Amino acid sequence: MNTEALAEPIAGRPAGTGRPALHDAAPRRADGRRDAAPVDDRHGAGAAPAYGHLVSSGVDTSHGAILYLEDVTVSFDGFRALNALSLTLDDGELRCIIGPNGAGKTTMMDAVTGRIRPDSGRIFYGQTIDLTRLAEAQIVAAGIGRKFQRPTVFETMSVFDNMELALENDKRGWASLRAKLDSAQIGRIESILETINLRAEVDRIAGTLSHGQKQWLEIGMLLAQRPRLILLDEPVAGMTDAETEKTAELCLQLAGEHTVVVVEHDMEFVAKIARTVTVLHEGSVLAEGSMDAVRGDPRVIEVYLGR
Repeated sequence: MNTEALAEPIAGRPAGTGRPALHDAAPRRADGRRDAAPVDDRHGAGAAPAYGHLVSSGVDTSHGAILYLEDVTVSFDGFRALNALSLTLDDGELRCIIGPNGAGKTTMMDAVTGRIRPDSGRIFYGQTIDLTRLAEAQIVAAGIGRKFQRPTVFETMSVFDNMELALENDKRGWASLRAKLDSAQIGRIESILETINLRAEVDRIAGTLSHGQKQWLEIGMLLAQRPRLILLDEPVAGMTDAETEKTAELCLQLAGEHTVVVVEHDMEFVAKIARTVTVLHEGSVLAEGSMDAVRGDPRVIEVYLGR
């Protein structure tokens, strides 16, 4: 996918307004008992490093890995949702993560995206960016995007306007609300809509889209922010067979230019897109490898596939 390419203009489409970042909450601790990790005093006492200016092109992946988790532990009231989890993702890969309910899949994504702060362990984005020190908005700005299981689009607005709100914009505050989109920004939106199969729905109210189309729109809104790493939580849940097939094609198309992590229970879907599959169980990696390899692993059959 090339989000820079200018697609054929949509006739009569007026430029609209921008919107500042929507998520500014600081990360919270998992159990409410552990203080935040020490930070560099150059940023001020108790402040997170100023990574907010970063875009995806600034991530150092010279050693191949874009995401590195080492011995990450997260506890909730004594329950270890993540138990010394270690995981490495290579730049540009498509990784599927599976496992039974309670295996730690959602908690892992929460830790990576700054919604919770681990009790212990390290999470690095590229070679130098310590995600445990960043707020959610800073992590988004650094190039990590996440789509939750339920689509969260603005249902009373058009598809184009949803994309416009998500568009990466250096302006902030009221100035961004009055800003007009230039031709390159409009072209980026059109190109993304082509990629997510919604070009023909550009002026349609988002609330009238099918469930699958809303999922695609939310993925498109992530792409508008130029993420380098995309986390998709059960992207095909509730989709028709045709929508599931198109979503598989979309995931394969995004991989390479982006690193794509898919958490999913639909094994047929995983089999269509899987290159490497990681199986989580009780907060740790149980098995990892090709789909055929994990399907044949007796441990995976016992705790997950055999149920």
